Amino acid sequence: MRSGSMRKLLSLILAFAMFSFLGCTTEKQLKEQVKKVLAEDPGIVISVIKAKPLEFIEALQEAAKMAQMEMAKKQDEERKKELEDAFNKPLKPKIRADESIRGTKGAPLTLIEYSDFECPFCGRGFKTAEELLKKYAGKIQFMYKHLPLEFHAHAMLASQYYEALRLQDPEKAWKLHDALYTNQKDLAKGEAFLKEAAKKLGADMKKLEVDVKSDAVKKRIEEDQKEAAEFGFQGTPGFVFNGVPVRGAYPASHFDNIVEELKKRGKLTL
Repeated sequence: MRSGSMRKLLSLILAFAMFSFLGCTTEKQLKEQVKKVLAEDPGIVISVIKAKPLEFIEALQEAAKMAQMEMAKKQDEERKKELEDAFNKPLKPKIRADESIRGTKGAPLTLIEYSDFECPFCGRGFKTAEELLKKYAGKIQFMYKHLPLEFHAHAMLASQYYEALRLQDPEKAWKLHDALYTNQKDLAKGEAFLKEAAKKLGADMKKLEVDVKSDAVKKRIEEDQKEAAEFGFQGTPGFVFNGVPVRGAYPASHFDNIVEELKKRGKLTL
């Protein structure tokens, strides 16, 4: 009896957890059912744990596994819906007149990244962008935008150095971009590393020192952050690939699938 009651309670708890996650309207009903089971036999949980601890743990593990599967299923459904919406109503990032572009300007494929120089996942995003630039050479243009996260101590300063150097020479800024992602661990040294990297690239250090703190540089980074927020990017890296959002450090094959889907829908010709 106790074992059956315990399983009934666990089933209700699992249902409550899943419906709470899904925002279901039956949450109140489930709460009442859980209360009812406990009211009928308040010692149910403690007695069963003492009597059959292994069975209780196994039941909990099974419940947790089911909840994880349900959450993963929901997340997958949300991604599919977002993808479908993006194909029909693509996002439209702003491409400024002075945007620094890698690849072929005006190419049919446009990859825009919102990233954080200190984020390890963005290091993967950097490699993916490089791979796509090689694979679709002549058919892709790539732009880098900033989304420095608050809990990364040197991310904002790194973005400021990139933008300040870009004012001098966009190619040198791209080289700094590469150096930062290739040597991410060195960014822990802070501004000393940034100054050293910029100096090696032949930057005008006096001008750089002024521009790093300038309103123009700060405003440009703020514009990128605002746009990322409008597109729902909270973590990094985030990409917009021909209007389709990609949230996270997905491999190049994920972008290949988007290319094929765009071609199939008649929205892309390569």
